[in-house]
Amino acid sequence: MERPAWAPQGIDISVPSVSRIYDYYLGGSHNFEVDREAARRAMEFMPGLPKIMQANRAFMRRAVRFAIGEGVTQFLDIGSGIPTFGNVHEVARAADPDTRVMYVDHDPVAVAHSKAVLEGDDKAGVLAADLRRPRQILDSPEVRGLLDLSRPVGLLLVSVLHFLEDEDKPFQAVAELTEALAPGSVVVVCHASYAGIPLPQERVAGTVGVYKDIRNPLVMRTREEIARFFDGCDLVDPGLVPMGNWRPESPDGPEDPYASSGFAGVGRKA
Repeated sequence: MERPAWAPQGIDISVPSVSRIYDYYLGGSHNFEVDREAARRAMEFMPGLPKIMQANRAFMRRAVRFAIGEGVTQFLDIGSGIPTFGNVHEVARAADPDTRVMYVDHDPVAVAHSKAVLEGDDKAGVLAADLRRPRQILDSPEVRGLLDLSRPVGLLLVSVLHFLEDEDKPFQAVAELTEALAPGSVVVVCHASYAGIPLPQERVAGTVGVYKDIRNPLVMRTREEIARFFDGCDLVDPGLVPMGNWRPESPDGPEDPYASSGFAGVGRKA
């Protein structure tokens, strides 16, 4: 298997990666055949996966614009993935040019690409770190150097928490991150769930099985379980709702039924 010039040395390109599979769903070019193969297998069960990912990104953009409207001008995006058009810093700076963004991911390809995209940008940075170790993120020189944690921060956890199993202690990780934020901060969560997917659960379980096979288990949680990630925050209207229904740009809501799968919400720390 030939290693593309953009692939960082030292990564195993024979093992699929969640962030590169996501990149493939979004029509990106930074993925390997092994990622495309896993994505195609998952799509055999759920052909609407690319639609879900597009709805996901659209929710993230709406949530970022909401946060900017609330006076939040710095963001910590954990599980940020491979930069694609309409990333957090681009969306945020269209509203406020002084916005600062720190991207965090543990995929070396995502980190290498973010560095390339952000080169020469002194208001954005990238950190290789894992959501399961919040202190490693919060205490890093990169985060401390770019963000002022004594002022409100937008914490973005978009489509990352469902890759943490309960034994990874995701609720504790999010609680620790939220606790470190200043009052007025916002927590943005988007999470997979069986609820709302326009397919029988056993079909969806086929997709879950593909992720399990590539050793990146996809954990489907209920609305009640996902709501726990907002402990310590007040949910802003319309609350924790199907992803496409969170402040949709069209008054009729999303056209595609897949866009209403999973749950999304924004909480404000009092």
